[in-house]
Amino acid sequence: MPYLSDTLTGTPVTGTGLGFGVPGYAHPLVAPVEWAELTRPTTPLHWVVLNVARGPGTRPDPHCLEAAGRLTNARVRVLGHLDVAYGARTFGELISDAHRYLDWYKVDGFLLHRCPTERGALPEVRRTLTTLRSLLDTPHLVLDHGTHPHPGYAEAADQLVTFSGPWSDYRWSQVAEWTADYPPERFCHFVHGVPLGHLDEALRLARWQGAATIYFTDRTDRGGTVDPWQTLPGYWDEIVSRIGTGVSE
Repeated sequence: MPYLSDTLTGTPVTGTGLGFGVPGYAHPLVAPVEWAELTRPTTPLHWVVLNVARGPGTRPDPHCLEAAGRLTNARVRVLGHLDVAYGARTFGELISDAHRYLDWYKVDGFLLHRCPTERGALPEVRRTLTTLRSLLDTPHLVLDHGTHPHPGYAEAADQLVTFSGPWSDYRWSQVAEWTADYPPERFCHFVHGVPLGHLDEALRLARWQGAATIYFTDRTDRGGTVDPWQTLPGYWDEIVSRIGTGVSE
């Protein structure tokens, strides 16, 4: 399988060029089609987040273990979901969750959801990342800010999620000037509510803004009551084809 080289740690990011980072589908029993689609050989995947129960849960889940194992066997990187809660969760809680993910699901790294953005929180985030790096030989660590953080975070992690939100905001968004100092492999964009008719526009915008890892879906949050990332977009086959062939270049 080809790899996209990571510029910070030298660890591989599965895929070539623009590809998917999957924020985390619903439980495999609820979304079996979604999880099965991720092992399709032609899908340009960079990584997939495993979120068992807003984290690793309290005991091993055999269905999640099976789903994670299938992805690992397909050489797809699996990341454990750690909720930082904008700094409200303690260092000990996060590392305890990380150990559960490693012991139970053999993950390849972590996505730190709801990560702080301000400069003052950076030392504690760095402390957490340093400890996480010590737990694996070549972990892949993604900070999910959902917006542009202080630029110091770019030196701390392998990737940053610098946009997470609706298409109505994304289509008028602007990239922070400091991101031009880093390659696209450093940045991820998650966008929901993208209509099929605007898919090419969204893909072009991701490239113009310098994000190599994306997840676009036509699902919406319905006023914050539904998680738009838990199911496949209605145009999954089409977006896989477009990214895989570079049609929207």
